[in-house]
Amino acid sequence: MNSVLKISNWKQDSLKASRLLNMVSDVLINQVLVALADEVVAQTDYILAENIKDLSAMDIHDPMYDRLLLTKERIETIADDIQNVVSLPSPLGKTLMETIRPNGLKISKVTVPFGVIGVIYEARPNVSIDVFSLCLKSGNASVLKGGTDAQHSNSAIVHVIQTVLEKFSLDKNIITLLPAGRESTADLMNAVGFVDVIIPRGGKKLIEYVRDNSKIPVIETGAGICHTYFDESGDVEKGIEIIYNAKTRRVSVCNALDCLIIHEKRLKDLPDICRKLSEKNVILYADVKAYTFLIGKYPKALLQKVDAESYGTEFLDYKMSVKTVESIEEAIDHISTYSSRHSECIISEDLKNINLFDKMVDAACVYTNVSTAFTDGAQFGLGAEIGISTQKLHARGPMGLNELCSYKWIIKGDGHIRK
Repeated sequence: MNSVLKISNWKQDSLKASRLLNMVSDVLINQVLVALADEVVAQTDYILAENIKDLSAMDIHDPMYDRLLLTKERIETIADDIQNVVSLPSPLGKTLMETIRPNGLKISKVTVPFGVIGVIYEARPNVSIDVFSLCLKSGNASVLKGGTDAQHSNSAIVHVIQTVLEKFSLDKNIITLLPAGRESTADLMNAVGFVDVIIPRGGKKLIEYVRDNSKIPVIETGAGICHTYFDESGDVEKGIEIIYNAKTRRVSVCNALDCLIIHEKRLKDLPDICRKLSEKNVILYADVKAYTFLIGKYPKALLQKVDAESYGTEFLDYKMSVKTVESIEEAIDHISTYSSRHSECIISEDLKNINLFDKMVDAACVYTNVSTAFTDGAQFGLGAEIGISTQKLHARGPMGLNELCSYKWIIKGDGHIRK
């Protein structure tokens, strides 16, 4: 399929396409995205047929199966997300600062695209469209390196995108899908002078591999080891629903709950807090104190004792660890030790403890009485997201249009020279 380019020529093509994008108006970009939303829905049968080819090679019980799965409803949601991006103002050409110096020089700080953005991701074909729509709206060309698991799905989606681009007489190399092999991953990570930033989306191992081996600047995203602390003052009814939603809504995503921390004075409420989880066959790995309160009140087959691997693990499955603490300070220490700095929550009615949690927990998103499932670009009003940044340099948390921009200084004068 023409969406997959040979490794030998994609660099120059992407760079050229990114430069031409500087001359494309936001009006035309929006027209392209509206047409794409319509075309994605129109090509539902084609996309689903290619997705089935990928699904047939994966165990249906693998938690990654849900990430890979596309349905008619999910494709309609993808199209809606494209329309959300259209509705947002362009992030380009914004004057962040402007000053006139005593010597008459006018200096402005203005937002501009990065240029070419590379994204390395695993079995989530919806990422292909999210990345493209955000990159196009922010004036960036995109180079995608998907996993072998989603090769057919990604190829179909990129083919649809490139068809729409060509209908508007735009360079199809505004988006490039690299072959699903290690050779192209290495080529992307070494494309100095052609790619401006790489964003890995996936598990901890993928992110660490890209960070450790890329010669291109990397924005770390994705790995989510998420905790919820049920405070001494926590409301049980709130806790039941928040914990159930955070753990079971979609276990294969990065904002899913991995560890419940509970104050020892509320252990008597633990069986009630966890009871609903058994409906989804969630396996609990409980410490000694928590295990004592759960035994006989939580299904025996789903209750295990905590081990060395239970904390600091992104399960991406119907599994969750339980940690008992004597104070909020101990809870914060536990989070500090095991968190991936993604999303952390406190369930509490104590304003003092809530404020302490907000200040002391080091994470991109810190919640009070809210499911961590809300860590999502669309939920934050960003239209869509290119990833959840867990680092502090440049961007943090859900990354939307503004986070895909850099800036440059524009200086205007009238024959000025410096003495």
